[in-house]
Amino acid sequence: MIDELKNFVADGISACKILVVGDVMLDKYYFGEVTRISPEAPVPIAHVLDVRETLGGAANVAHNLALLGCETSIIGQVGRDNHGEIFLSKLKSLGVNFSGMIETSKPTTTKIRVISGHQQMIRLDFEDATEISAADELLKNFSEQLPNVDAVIISDYGKGVCTKKICREIIGACRAQKKSVVVDPKGDNWQKYFDASFITPNLKEFNAVLPKKIPNVDAEIENSARKIIDEFNLRGLIVTRSAKGLSLVDGEKISHIKARAQEVFDVSGAGDTVIAVFALALAGNLNSEAAAYLANVAAGVVVAKVGTYAVNRDELLSAL
Repeated sequence: MIDELKNFVADGISACKILVVGDVMLDKYYFGEVTRISPEAPVPIAHVLDVRETLGGAANVAHNLALLGCETSIIGQVGRDNHGEIFLSKLKSLGVNFSGMIETSKPTTTKIRVISGHQQMIRLDFEDATEISAADELLKNFSEQLPNVDAVIISDYGKGVCTKKICREIIGACRAQKKSVVVDPKGDNWQKYFDASFITPNLKEFNAVLPKKIPNVDAEIENSARKIIDEFNLRGLIVTRSAKGLSLVDGEKISHIKARAQEVFDVSGAGDTVIAVFALALAGNLNSEAAAYLANVAAGVVVAKVGTYAVNRDELLSAL
């Protein structure tokens, strides 16, 4: 299998076309050092040494896809503000098609983090998570782009784009055109994801939709996954399980794939990498077990980095 995956990463990815729909964000990091307490209030003073801006949320999914060499498009909403300008310029530099983006008077969802060493000190959020008002325009843009892509990712961060109407219409259109649609869920209203190909929750997100919380144990994950697959008419589920890796349930296929042993700095963004690489492998006609294995390898690269991070093709080949 490893040789097949290496060949796909090296030569097959560039033939794949993926469309991402969801809640886009800008992640901004201030890295510094703390050596004293403020005389104005009992709070630490961070001397800022470096600033980093990167794509977050659904845009981090697109970032992963683009760095891996996939032809990537994205649809979401972005504000007419400075953060929006920075955000769009980053998509442009990656070669991501953002012609379907909706401009809005709401602020661009932005998360600002202050970090000293490997410790996050504070996070500032700029957002308006009310439902998108231009749903019809977004769906029109989606319909125009769907015939030209191999698979669709819905990346739901609960910021107003992934409404029930939008998710149901996107999934229905993908079903009609026999294209995989993979969902990164948010909240406990999974009815809006009914008929999706795969859903990729972490354990906390998985427990949110179950009648009773389950432990992080193989058999419990398996049994609950089968019930959820039946309830929402899915092809399968991938449950990411932190230090225990991830589990795939797809019909009779069950794979519990262990996390790669290494020092973990930050799990933020790892779910974006999992869904990006998994959907990409499906689009490249790999079977779901190989796709899940590749996604787990990619996630192992990402969690060893600080902050939101997108894996590139060379890193993934090296990890394989």
